[in-house]
Amino acid sequence: MEVRSERFTSPGLGGVTLAALHFGDPSLPPLVLLHGAGANAHWWDHLAPRLAREFHVIALDFRGHGASDFPEALLPGAFRDDLEALLEHVGDPDAALVGHSLGAHVALGHAAARPGTRALVLLDPSRGASASRKRATRLALSLRPTYASRAEAMRRFQFLPAPARVDEGLRAAIAEHSVREEGDGRFGFRFDPRWFGVPERERTDPQRVAAPTLILRGAESPLLTAEGAAELAGEIPNARLVEIAGAGHHLQLERPDACLAALEPFLRAHHGGAKRRATLGP
Repeated sequence: MEVRSERFTSPGLGGVTLAALHFGDPSLPPLVLLHGAGANAHWWDHLAPRLAREFHVIALDFRGHGASDFPEALLPGAFRDDLEALLEHVGDPDAALVGHSLGAHVALGHAAARPGTRALVLLDPSRGASASRKRATRLALSLRPTYASRAEAMRRFQFLPAPARVDEGLRAAIAEHSVREEGDGRFGFRFDPRWFGVPERERTDPQRVAAPTLILRGAESPLLTAEGAAELAGEIPNARLVEIAGAGHHLQLERPDACLAALEPFLRAHHGGAKRRATLGP
């Protein structure tokens, strides 16, 4: 499996450079993966190779995350700018989108504004959780400790909100790509908590989403309640809701095979399967 990392920019990014991972054959239909708050593109490493059997998989690092730039200026709608720059970069503004948590909200906003989007998958976008639960999660993410060594930072790495029943090997692999050395020689995590809660450009209207949409909810998620998921599915004209048993908010990490069992046939049906593109990606 060919995996390529790159950094790119565009005029619309105002000097910000973004990072992305490419999996598989660039002539296959593009499938963009969008991570959640505090995460990065490597959170998809365990799923991307399987999806890359039929798609050109591109996992993006939003600004302030992973290997992308950490700009000082906080701009409303900046994550949408990042997604649109990536789609322009790969030459397909209507590519299928899979987003988790924050990434799901960014994908939803894009699809509502872009009726040509071919397929949309939303993994546990927060909805219906109490204000206190959302505040607690934001606070936990904003407490950005540093550690004396990379090894200690990797040991301390965890998924929020907890608990998350993630295989230790997978946790360690993600931690390996989620730690960076800070300016003072200590080690922290590859995200800037100042970007949490930066508003979108405008309020998203789910009823404007024309793309076939799959919503995956962790059955034990504290951030996407059963009621919130049903409400969202009812607002999107062509949406289907699937619950993943035994999973919380991080369902793609806790129950990856169950997520793929729902994802693959949906994407195959709505995104052209193994049909090759006439115009090659990067």
